[in-house]
Amino acid sequence: MTVDRTDGPMSRLTFLLAWHGGITDAWMRRTLSATGLSPRHAMTLMYLGSGPVSQQALIDKLEVDPSVLVAILNDLESEDLVRRRRDPADRRRHIVEMTPDGTTTLGRLEIALTEVENELFADLSEQERTVLRDLLNRIKTSPDGYTCAEGP
Repeated sequence: MTVDRTDGPMSRLTFLLAWHGGITDAWMRRTLSATGLSPRHAMTLMYLGSGPVSQQALIDKLEVDPSVLVAILNDLESEDLVRRRRDPADRRRHIVEMTPDGTTTLGRLEIALTEVENELFADLSEQERTVLRDLLNRIKTSPDGYTCAEGP
């Protein structure tokens, strides 16, 4: 059964985005549960996929409080997916890098997320996906004033 989303509350972009966001979030969490990762764990590994970064850079990329990142890294470190070390050039800084197990987990994660995205966006061409990504990136959202109930 197809629901008409062109009238009523679903004609409002906020409701439409929330509707699809909720379904996408549930689908993504179910997929991630097979890896034992939360979305924030997964995002952290994905940022580390391009190489070691400072703990501060991860705070900035994830837009989280330092205490939240510490909890995320503690979880990932306990699973031997990442390791933290002091920056030899500046002993006050910590560098975070993936372990070999983290690299393997990231590979599985990328495959799983690609499958979800391919199903979710099956009716969109690559060009439409690019337009959608660009439009979503222009939405004025910020973590300022927003409290996420999700833990690490």
